[in-house]
Amino acid sequence: MKHKIVAKVGNAKHNKQAEGAGIDRKLHDPVADRLIPLEPLDLRKIRSIDDLIRAMAKTAFTGRQLGEAADVLEAMARDQDCFVVMTLAGAMTVAKQGLIIAELIDRGIVNAIVSTGALMAHGLVEATGRAHFRHNPEFSDEELYEAGYNRVYDTLEPEQNLDDVERVMHAVFGGWNSDETMCSYKLNRAIGAHLAKRSKSERGILKSAYEQNVPVFVPAFSDSELGLDYALTNRERDKQKKARFRFDPFEDLEHFAATLLSQKRIGIFTIGGGVPRNWSQQFGPFIELRHRRGGEDLPLKRYHYGLRICPEPVHWGGLSGSPYSEAISWGKFVPPSEGGKFGEVFVDATVGLPMIVAAVLERLTKKPAAKKKIIQLTK
Repeated sequence: MKHKIVAKVGNAKHNKQAEGAGIDRKLHDPVADRLIPLEPLDLRKIRSIDDLIRAMAKTAFTGRQLGEAADVLEAMARDQDCFVVMTLAGAMTVAKQGLIIAELIDRGIVNAIVSTGALMAHGLVEATGRAHFRHNPEFSDEELYEAGYNRVYDTLEPEQNLDDVERVMHAVFGGWNSDETMCSYKLNRAIGAHLAKRSKSERGILKSAYEQNVPVFVPAFSDSELGLDYALTNRERDKQKKARFRFDPFEDLEHFAATLLSQKRIGIFTIGGGVPRNWSQQFGPFIELRHRRGGEDLPLKRYHYGLRICPEPVHWGGLSGSPYSEAISWGKFVPPSEGGKFGEVFVDATVGLPMIVAAVLERLTKKPAAKKKIIQLTK
């Protein structure tokens, strides 16, 4: 009992000292401390999306994040020596964001894509003139299955669309030389070439990527409709006594690494997280390990810019929610103290992506960026 009383007395004494310290503290002048003041968002002054995003940058919370993110994307777009990798996860093409990505490719802002296979497959639906549809909640998932409608949250992908994708893949596989080892960036380029010839009136990610010589990598290729079409094609070739197509994902890794090693600076623009983000970010450790373990004379190369849009919270511990500061510890990013520039927005990408990109395109229209000096390997 005495021990508890002594502890209480000790705490009371400590509290009095703390209160005294508060009374004696010297209050700083925020102007003298060079703190940046915030500004009320005045809608009377807003005339464009860029006006809104710039005004939001001077507010707080997610609004400020959106404004800062636009500044990072603009910096990447204007840096002549910056090769920008865009990583894509989630149902972005089902959610009708594909043309935004195609626009970034066509404008030369994005120079490589790393994506889930599903996102590319659903993007093929758009590129062949097919549509996605609103889900009517009056229909159960059992009824949707029987009717051939695949649900993605509030949107439907008709199974007929995926049959159309299979027909595109059949045509592409039909023209493939079985002596050449396949990998995702080579296959996606072949799909883009097919679309450029057969779907001239439509726009799409793979078509734009082909026309602008932008490689599209799908690290988890078998985890997609495209991967299933590949597997089914090989089973048919078995029946026909034809040699199977060979697929080597490490050709993707080597080509990606060689492409980034050829650049002066690199940036990454991430939607979501998952395999595309991790696969792209492991470039830095891969090069470092080749130097440290393999004895190769290679420069330490890390991402100079980073912009990600993802609502995943950091406290779950997964990569999708991890901040760029964590990636610095892995040797993946240049720290801000050495010039690294990052933006992170915790919001649904169907909200954040259109606003950020629209604002930056407005800026580039008013003041065009100089042509980039990047290198695209053609192997």
